[in-house]
Amino acid sequence: MSGHSKWATTKRKKAKIDGARAKVWNRINKEITVASRMGGEDPEANPRLRLAITKAKAANMPAKNIETAILKGAGKLEGVTYEELVYEGYGPNGIAIILECMTDNKNRTVGEMRNLFSKNGGNLAQDGAVAWMFEQKGKVVVQAPTLTEDEATELAIEAGGEDVQLGDDAWEILTAPDDLAAVTKAVEAKGLVVSEAEFTRIPKNPILVGDDVAPKVMRLLDILDDHDDVQNLYSNVEFSEAAQAAME
Repeated sequence: MSGHSKWATTKRKKAKIDGARAKVWNRINKEITVASRMGGEDPEANPRLRLAITKAKAANMPAKNIETAILKGAGKLEGVTYEELVYEGYGPNGIAIILECMTDNKNRTVGEMRNLFSKNGGNLAQDGAVAWMFEQKGKVVVQAPTLTEDEATELAIEAGGEDVQLGDDAWEILTAPDDLAAVTKAVEAKGLVVSEAEFTRIPKNPILVGDDVAPKVMRLLDILDDHDDVQNLYSNVEFSEAAQAAME
């Protein structure tokens, strides 16, 4: 099983080291609410909700918060109704960007996204403009850093995964989208800790940007990622080691 370039496939996350925990919880809260609304409040019968709860527990989200989000999604408590939206666009040097958002005001969000792109060297594109540049996959993050590559590969194969790579002190198993829930259960059945289970988008052809352009690209990604309505951000950008070091 081959690995993937970390910078080519990394989803820009809100859970940055210096980020506020409240932002992480807010993102997960939205996901739980929408999952509960769409598939019901029973995690065993609703794979999407089960995965969202797994993510919430990994982020140390209080059980009460999780329960409240589920009840709001199920319509048993009053709450905001979120709509799921996907925006596509281009950044400096023609890099592709996909934003997965949840919002209670579509018109506000699309206007703000268009403004952020245009002010930072990019432009919002039409639906389908860049989605074809990515493969949709499931990703299961396993907290078992002591596993060797051979052991992790064997685990991935036995669980029904397609690929495995070493992330930040954890093994990441990539799956077909429809297999995400099943692979997660198979890994947990072996007594291993799954800290994250989610859908992701893998760029087919990463674009290496020059070191002179890298700061502009990073600025746009950071600004978009920091928006409250953005749940997930994906890009096909790849940075040189020198550019990465300069931005750390």
